[in-house]
Amino acid sequence: MAPSRVIILGVAVATAIGAGYVAKNMATPSQIVVDTAPREPAVRLTEVLVLDGDVAMGAPIGDQISWQSWPSAGVADGFITRDAEPAALEELKGAIARVAMYAGEPVRRSKLIGEGQSFMSSILPAGKRAVATQIAADTSAGGFILPNDYVDVIMTRRAPGAGGGEGYVTETILRNIRVLAIDQAIQEDEEGRKVRVGDTATLELTPQQAEIITVAQQMADRLALSLRAVVDTQEVVEEEADYLVSGSGRRGTVRLIRSGEVTEVGARR
Repeated sequence: MAPSRVIILGVAVATAIGAGYVAKNMATPSQIVVDTAPREPAVRLTEVLVLDGDVAMGAPIGDQISWQSWPSAGVADGFITRDAEPAALEELKGAIARVAMYAGEPVRRSKLIGEGQSFMSSILPAGKRAVATQIAADTSAGGFILPNDYVDVIMTRRAPGAGGGEGYVTETILRNIRVLAIDQAIQEDEEGRKVRVGDTATLELTPQQAEIITVAQQMADRLALSLRAVVDTQEVVEEEADYLVSGSGRRGTVRLIRSGEVTEVGARR
């Protein structure tokens, strides 16, 4: 047999063998391996106590809270987790919101007041006092003063005039004072109205300022509030009407000026 025919025959046999092997593999289904072992989620989750709806400042939390799964990496200090406090859902239903809170917000104990605690005393910073002050509603920024605004307190009183008659003296006795409430309202109403007209303002004061405003109410014919711009609330106040409650280094006295004569009397507390 010629060598060329032998080569051709060999190639044909090899091709036939290869084709048969491929056909055999195609006819036999490959084995499928199923992994039934439990797998960790792609992102680790932690159940966090979250608000289901908006809660106004001073309102109870009630049923507006539930457990929701949060990425563990996003759980900040102060969040209430089910692992750490499993009974928190029931315990906090009677809590009061110290500030306005909104749906989807994680609940923090620092924003809550425990059941049975006083609301006003809980929102006061350390060292501050809440003092209710009678004001002139018609002159207090036209009624456009809301809780958490900052104001100046202006006192108007009668004083002897130069010609022996009677005139008026107006002065700013306190500056950059936070308003805690107007009448009984501690926040804007739910309908979004921006005007709150009242004749009683509850102010956040230091003990010294509380004495000043108490004396001013006895001396003044009228007290009015002057609304400050937001950008001015960072101003550091260095001067106040301390002379109303201090004289000759003694606290608790009032300087009275009558016909040019200065006398000091004990302030009523």
